[in-house]
Amino acid sequence: MHTVAFVTQKGGSGKTTLCLNLAVAAEEKGERCLLLDLDPQGTAEAWYQDREALRPKLVRVIAGELPAALDLARRGGFTRVFVDTPGRDEPAVAAAIRAADFCLVPCRPTPPDMKAQPATVATIRRLGKPFGLVLSQTPPRGFRIREAQNGLSVLGPVAPVAVVARSVFQDAQGAGLAVTEYEPGGKAAAEIRELWSWIDRKLEKLSHESQTDLA
Repeated sequence: MHTVAFVTQKGGSGKTTLCLNLAVAAEEKGERCLLLDLDPQGTAEAWYQDREALRPKLVRVIAGELPAALDLARRGGFTRVFVDTPGRDEPAVAAAIRAADFCLVPCRPTPPDMKAQPATVATIRRLGKPFGLVLSQTPPRGFRIREAQNGLSVLGPVAPVAVVARSVFQDAQGAGLAVTEYEPGGKAAAEIRELWSWIDRKLEKLSHESQTDLA
């Protein structure tokens, strides 16, 4: 089982949207996924309540319950756990990072968002966790994307795909769906699938390195 935490100390980054959509993309690839919602706003839980499909599963937890929830997930046969966190610096964020195998840090290509990322990355590095950054809610094209990717690369690995701000994300979420379900042949769905493939490769590499260390 691998745990992916979605963390950033800047609100409005699209963190929850990415968490939900990537969990569904992972399910579509054959994983058995669990969503853990640590965000008091409960956006992920609201999406889950609107959803007719039974998978992925979602559970609301608080920071102190996270280790027990992950233990239950492991014993329950889940292969991927996605942890949504508050968009601000609080104990739940550190708890999620500490429990994660990999952290994904979403960032919009704006100066305030870019300036907020070093603090998040510093916490992840202090806790010794692998991570990657991803540009979210970007314009469809333009120099701003490349400039932002270059800027973020100073902090750490950056996903090769930028997730464009598209209305289909809001439409799908309002219907309790992911974009890969709502508009499976669309550009947003393609970006989400590509991003999940990148994350999955990171997780598989971590598994291989762990097995090599044990050999």
